[in-house]
Amino acid sequence: MSGPVRDEDGAPVRAVVALGANLGDREATLRAAIGDLAGVAGVSILAASVPIASVAVTLDGLDESKPEYLNGVALLETTLGAEALLDELNRIEDAHGRVREERWGDRTLDLDLIVHGDTVSDTERLILPHPRAAERTFVLEPWLEVDPEATLAGARVADLLAALRSSEARR
Repeated sequence: MSGPVRDEDGAPVRAVVALGANLGDREATLRAAIGDLAGVAGVSILAASVPIASVAVTLDGLDESKPEYLNGVALLETTLGAEALLDELNRIEDAHGRVREERWGDRTLDLDLIVHGDTVSDTERLILPHPRAAERTFVLEPWLEVDPEATLAGARVADLLAALRSSEARR
C-alpha cells in the first residue's frame, strides 16, 4: 500500500468518484456509500451531488428493459494513493452486496474513480482519468453540479457535457 499522496504544495489531492445503483433502495444505498466514503481514513467529502436517474448502459448500449440507475458524484480530498482509494471503493461496494458476475450488469452499488488529482494510470486494474467519463451524461452532469470549474483531461466538464448533449440531440 502506498503512503500518503500530496500535491506539489503538500496538500491532499482532489478526486472524483462516480456512484451508481440500479438494484434495491438505490437512493439509500447512494447516501450510505457517501457516508462510508466519509468514514475512510485519509478521505474528506467536499461535496456530493443530487442523484439523477439514467437508463442502464450494458455492453450492447442503452437498455431500457433494465432497472433504471440513480447516479451521482462525490468530490473528495484524499491523502490516499489512487490504488489505495480504489481498494476502499471496492470494499464499500462489497459491503453493499456488489456482485461482479456480468460486465456492466445490474448492481447494488458501483463506485468508479474518475480522476485522482493529476494521476495518469493505464494498468489492467486502473485507468485514470476514467476512459469513458467524457461519454457519460450521468457522470458529467452531477460532476458539474458539485464543481462548476471541473476539467477532465484538460477539457472543461461544462464543454464536454454541452457537446455530449448536442450530439444526443442530433440522434
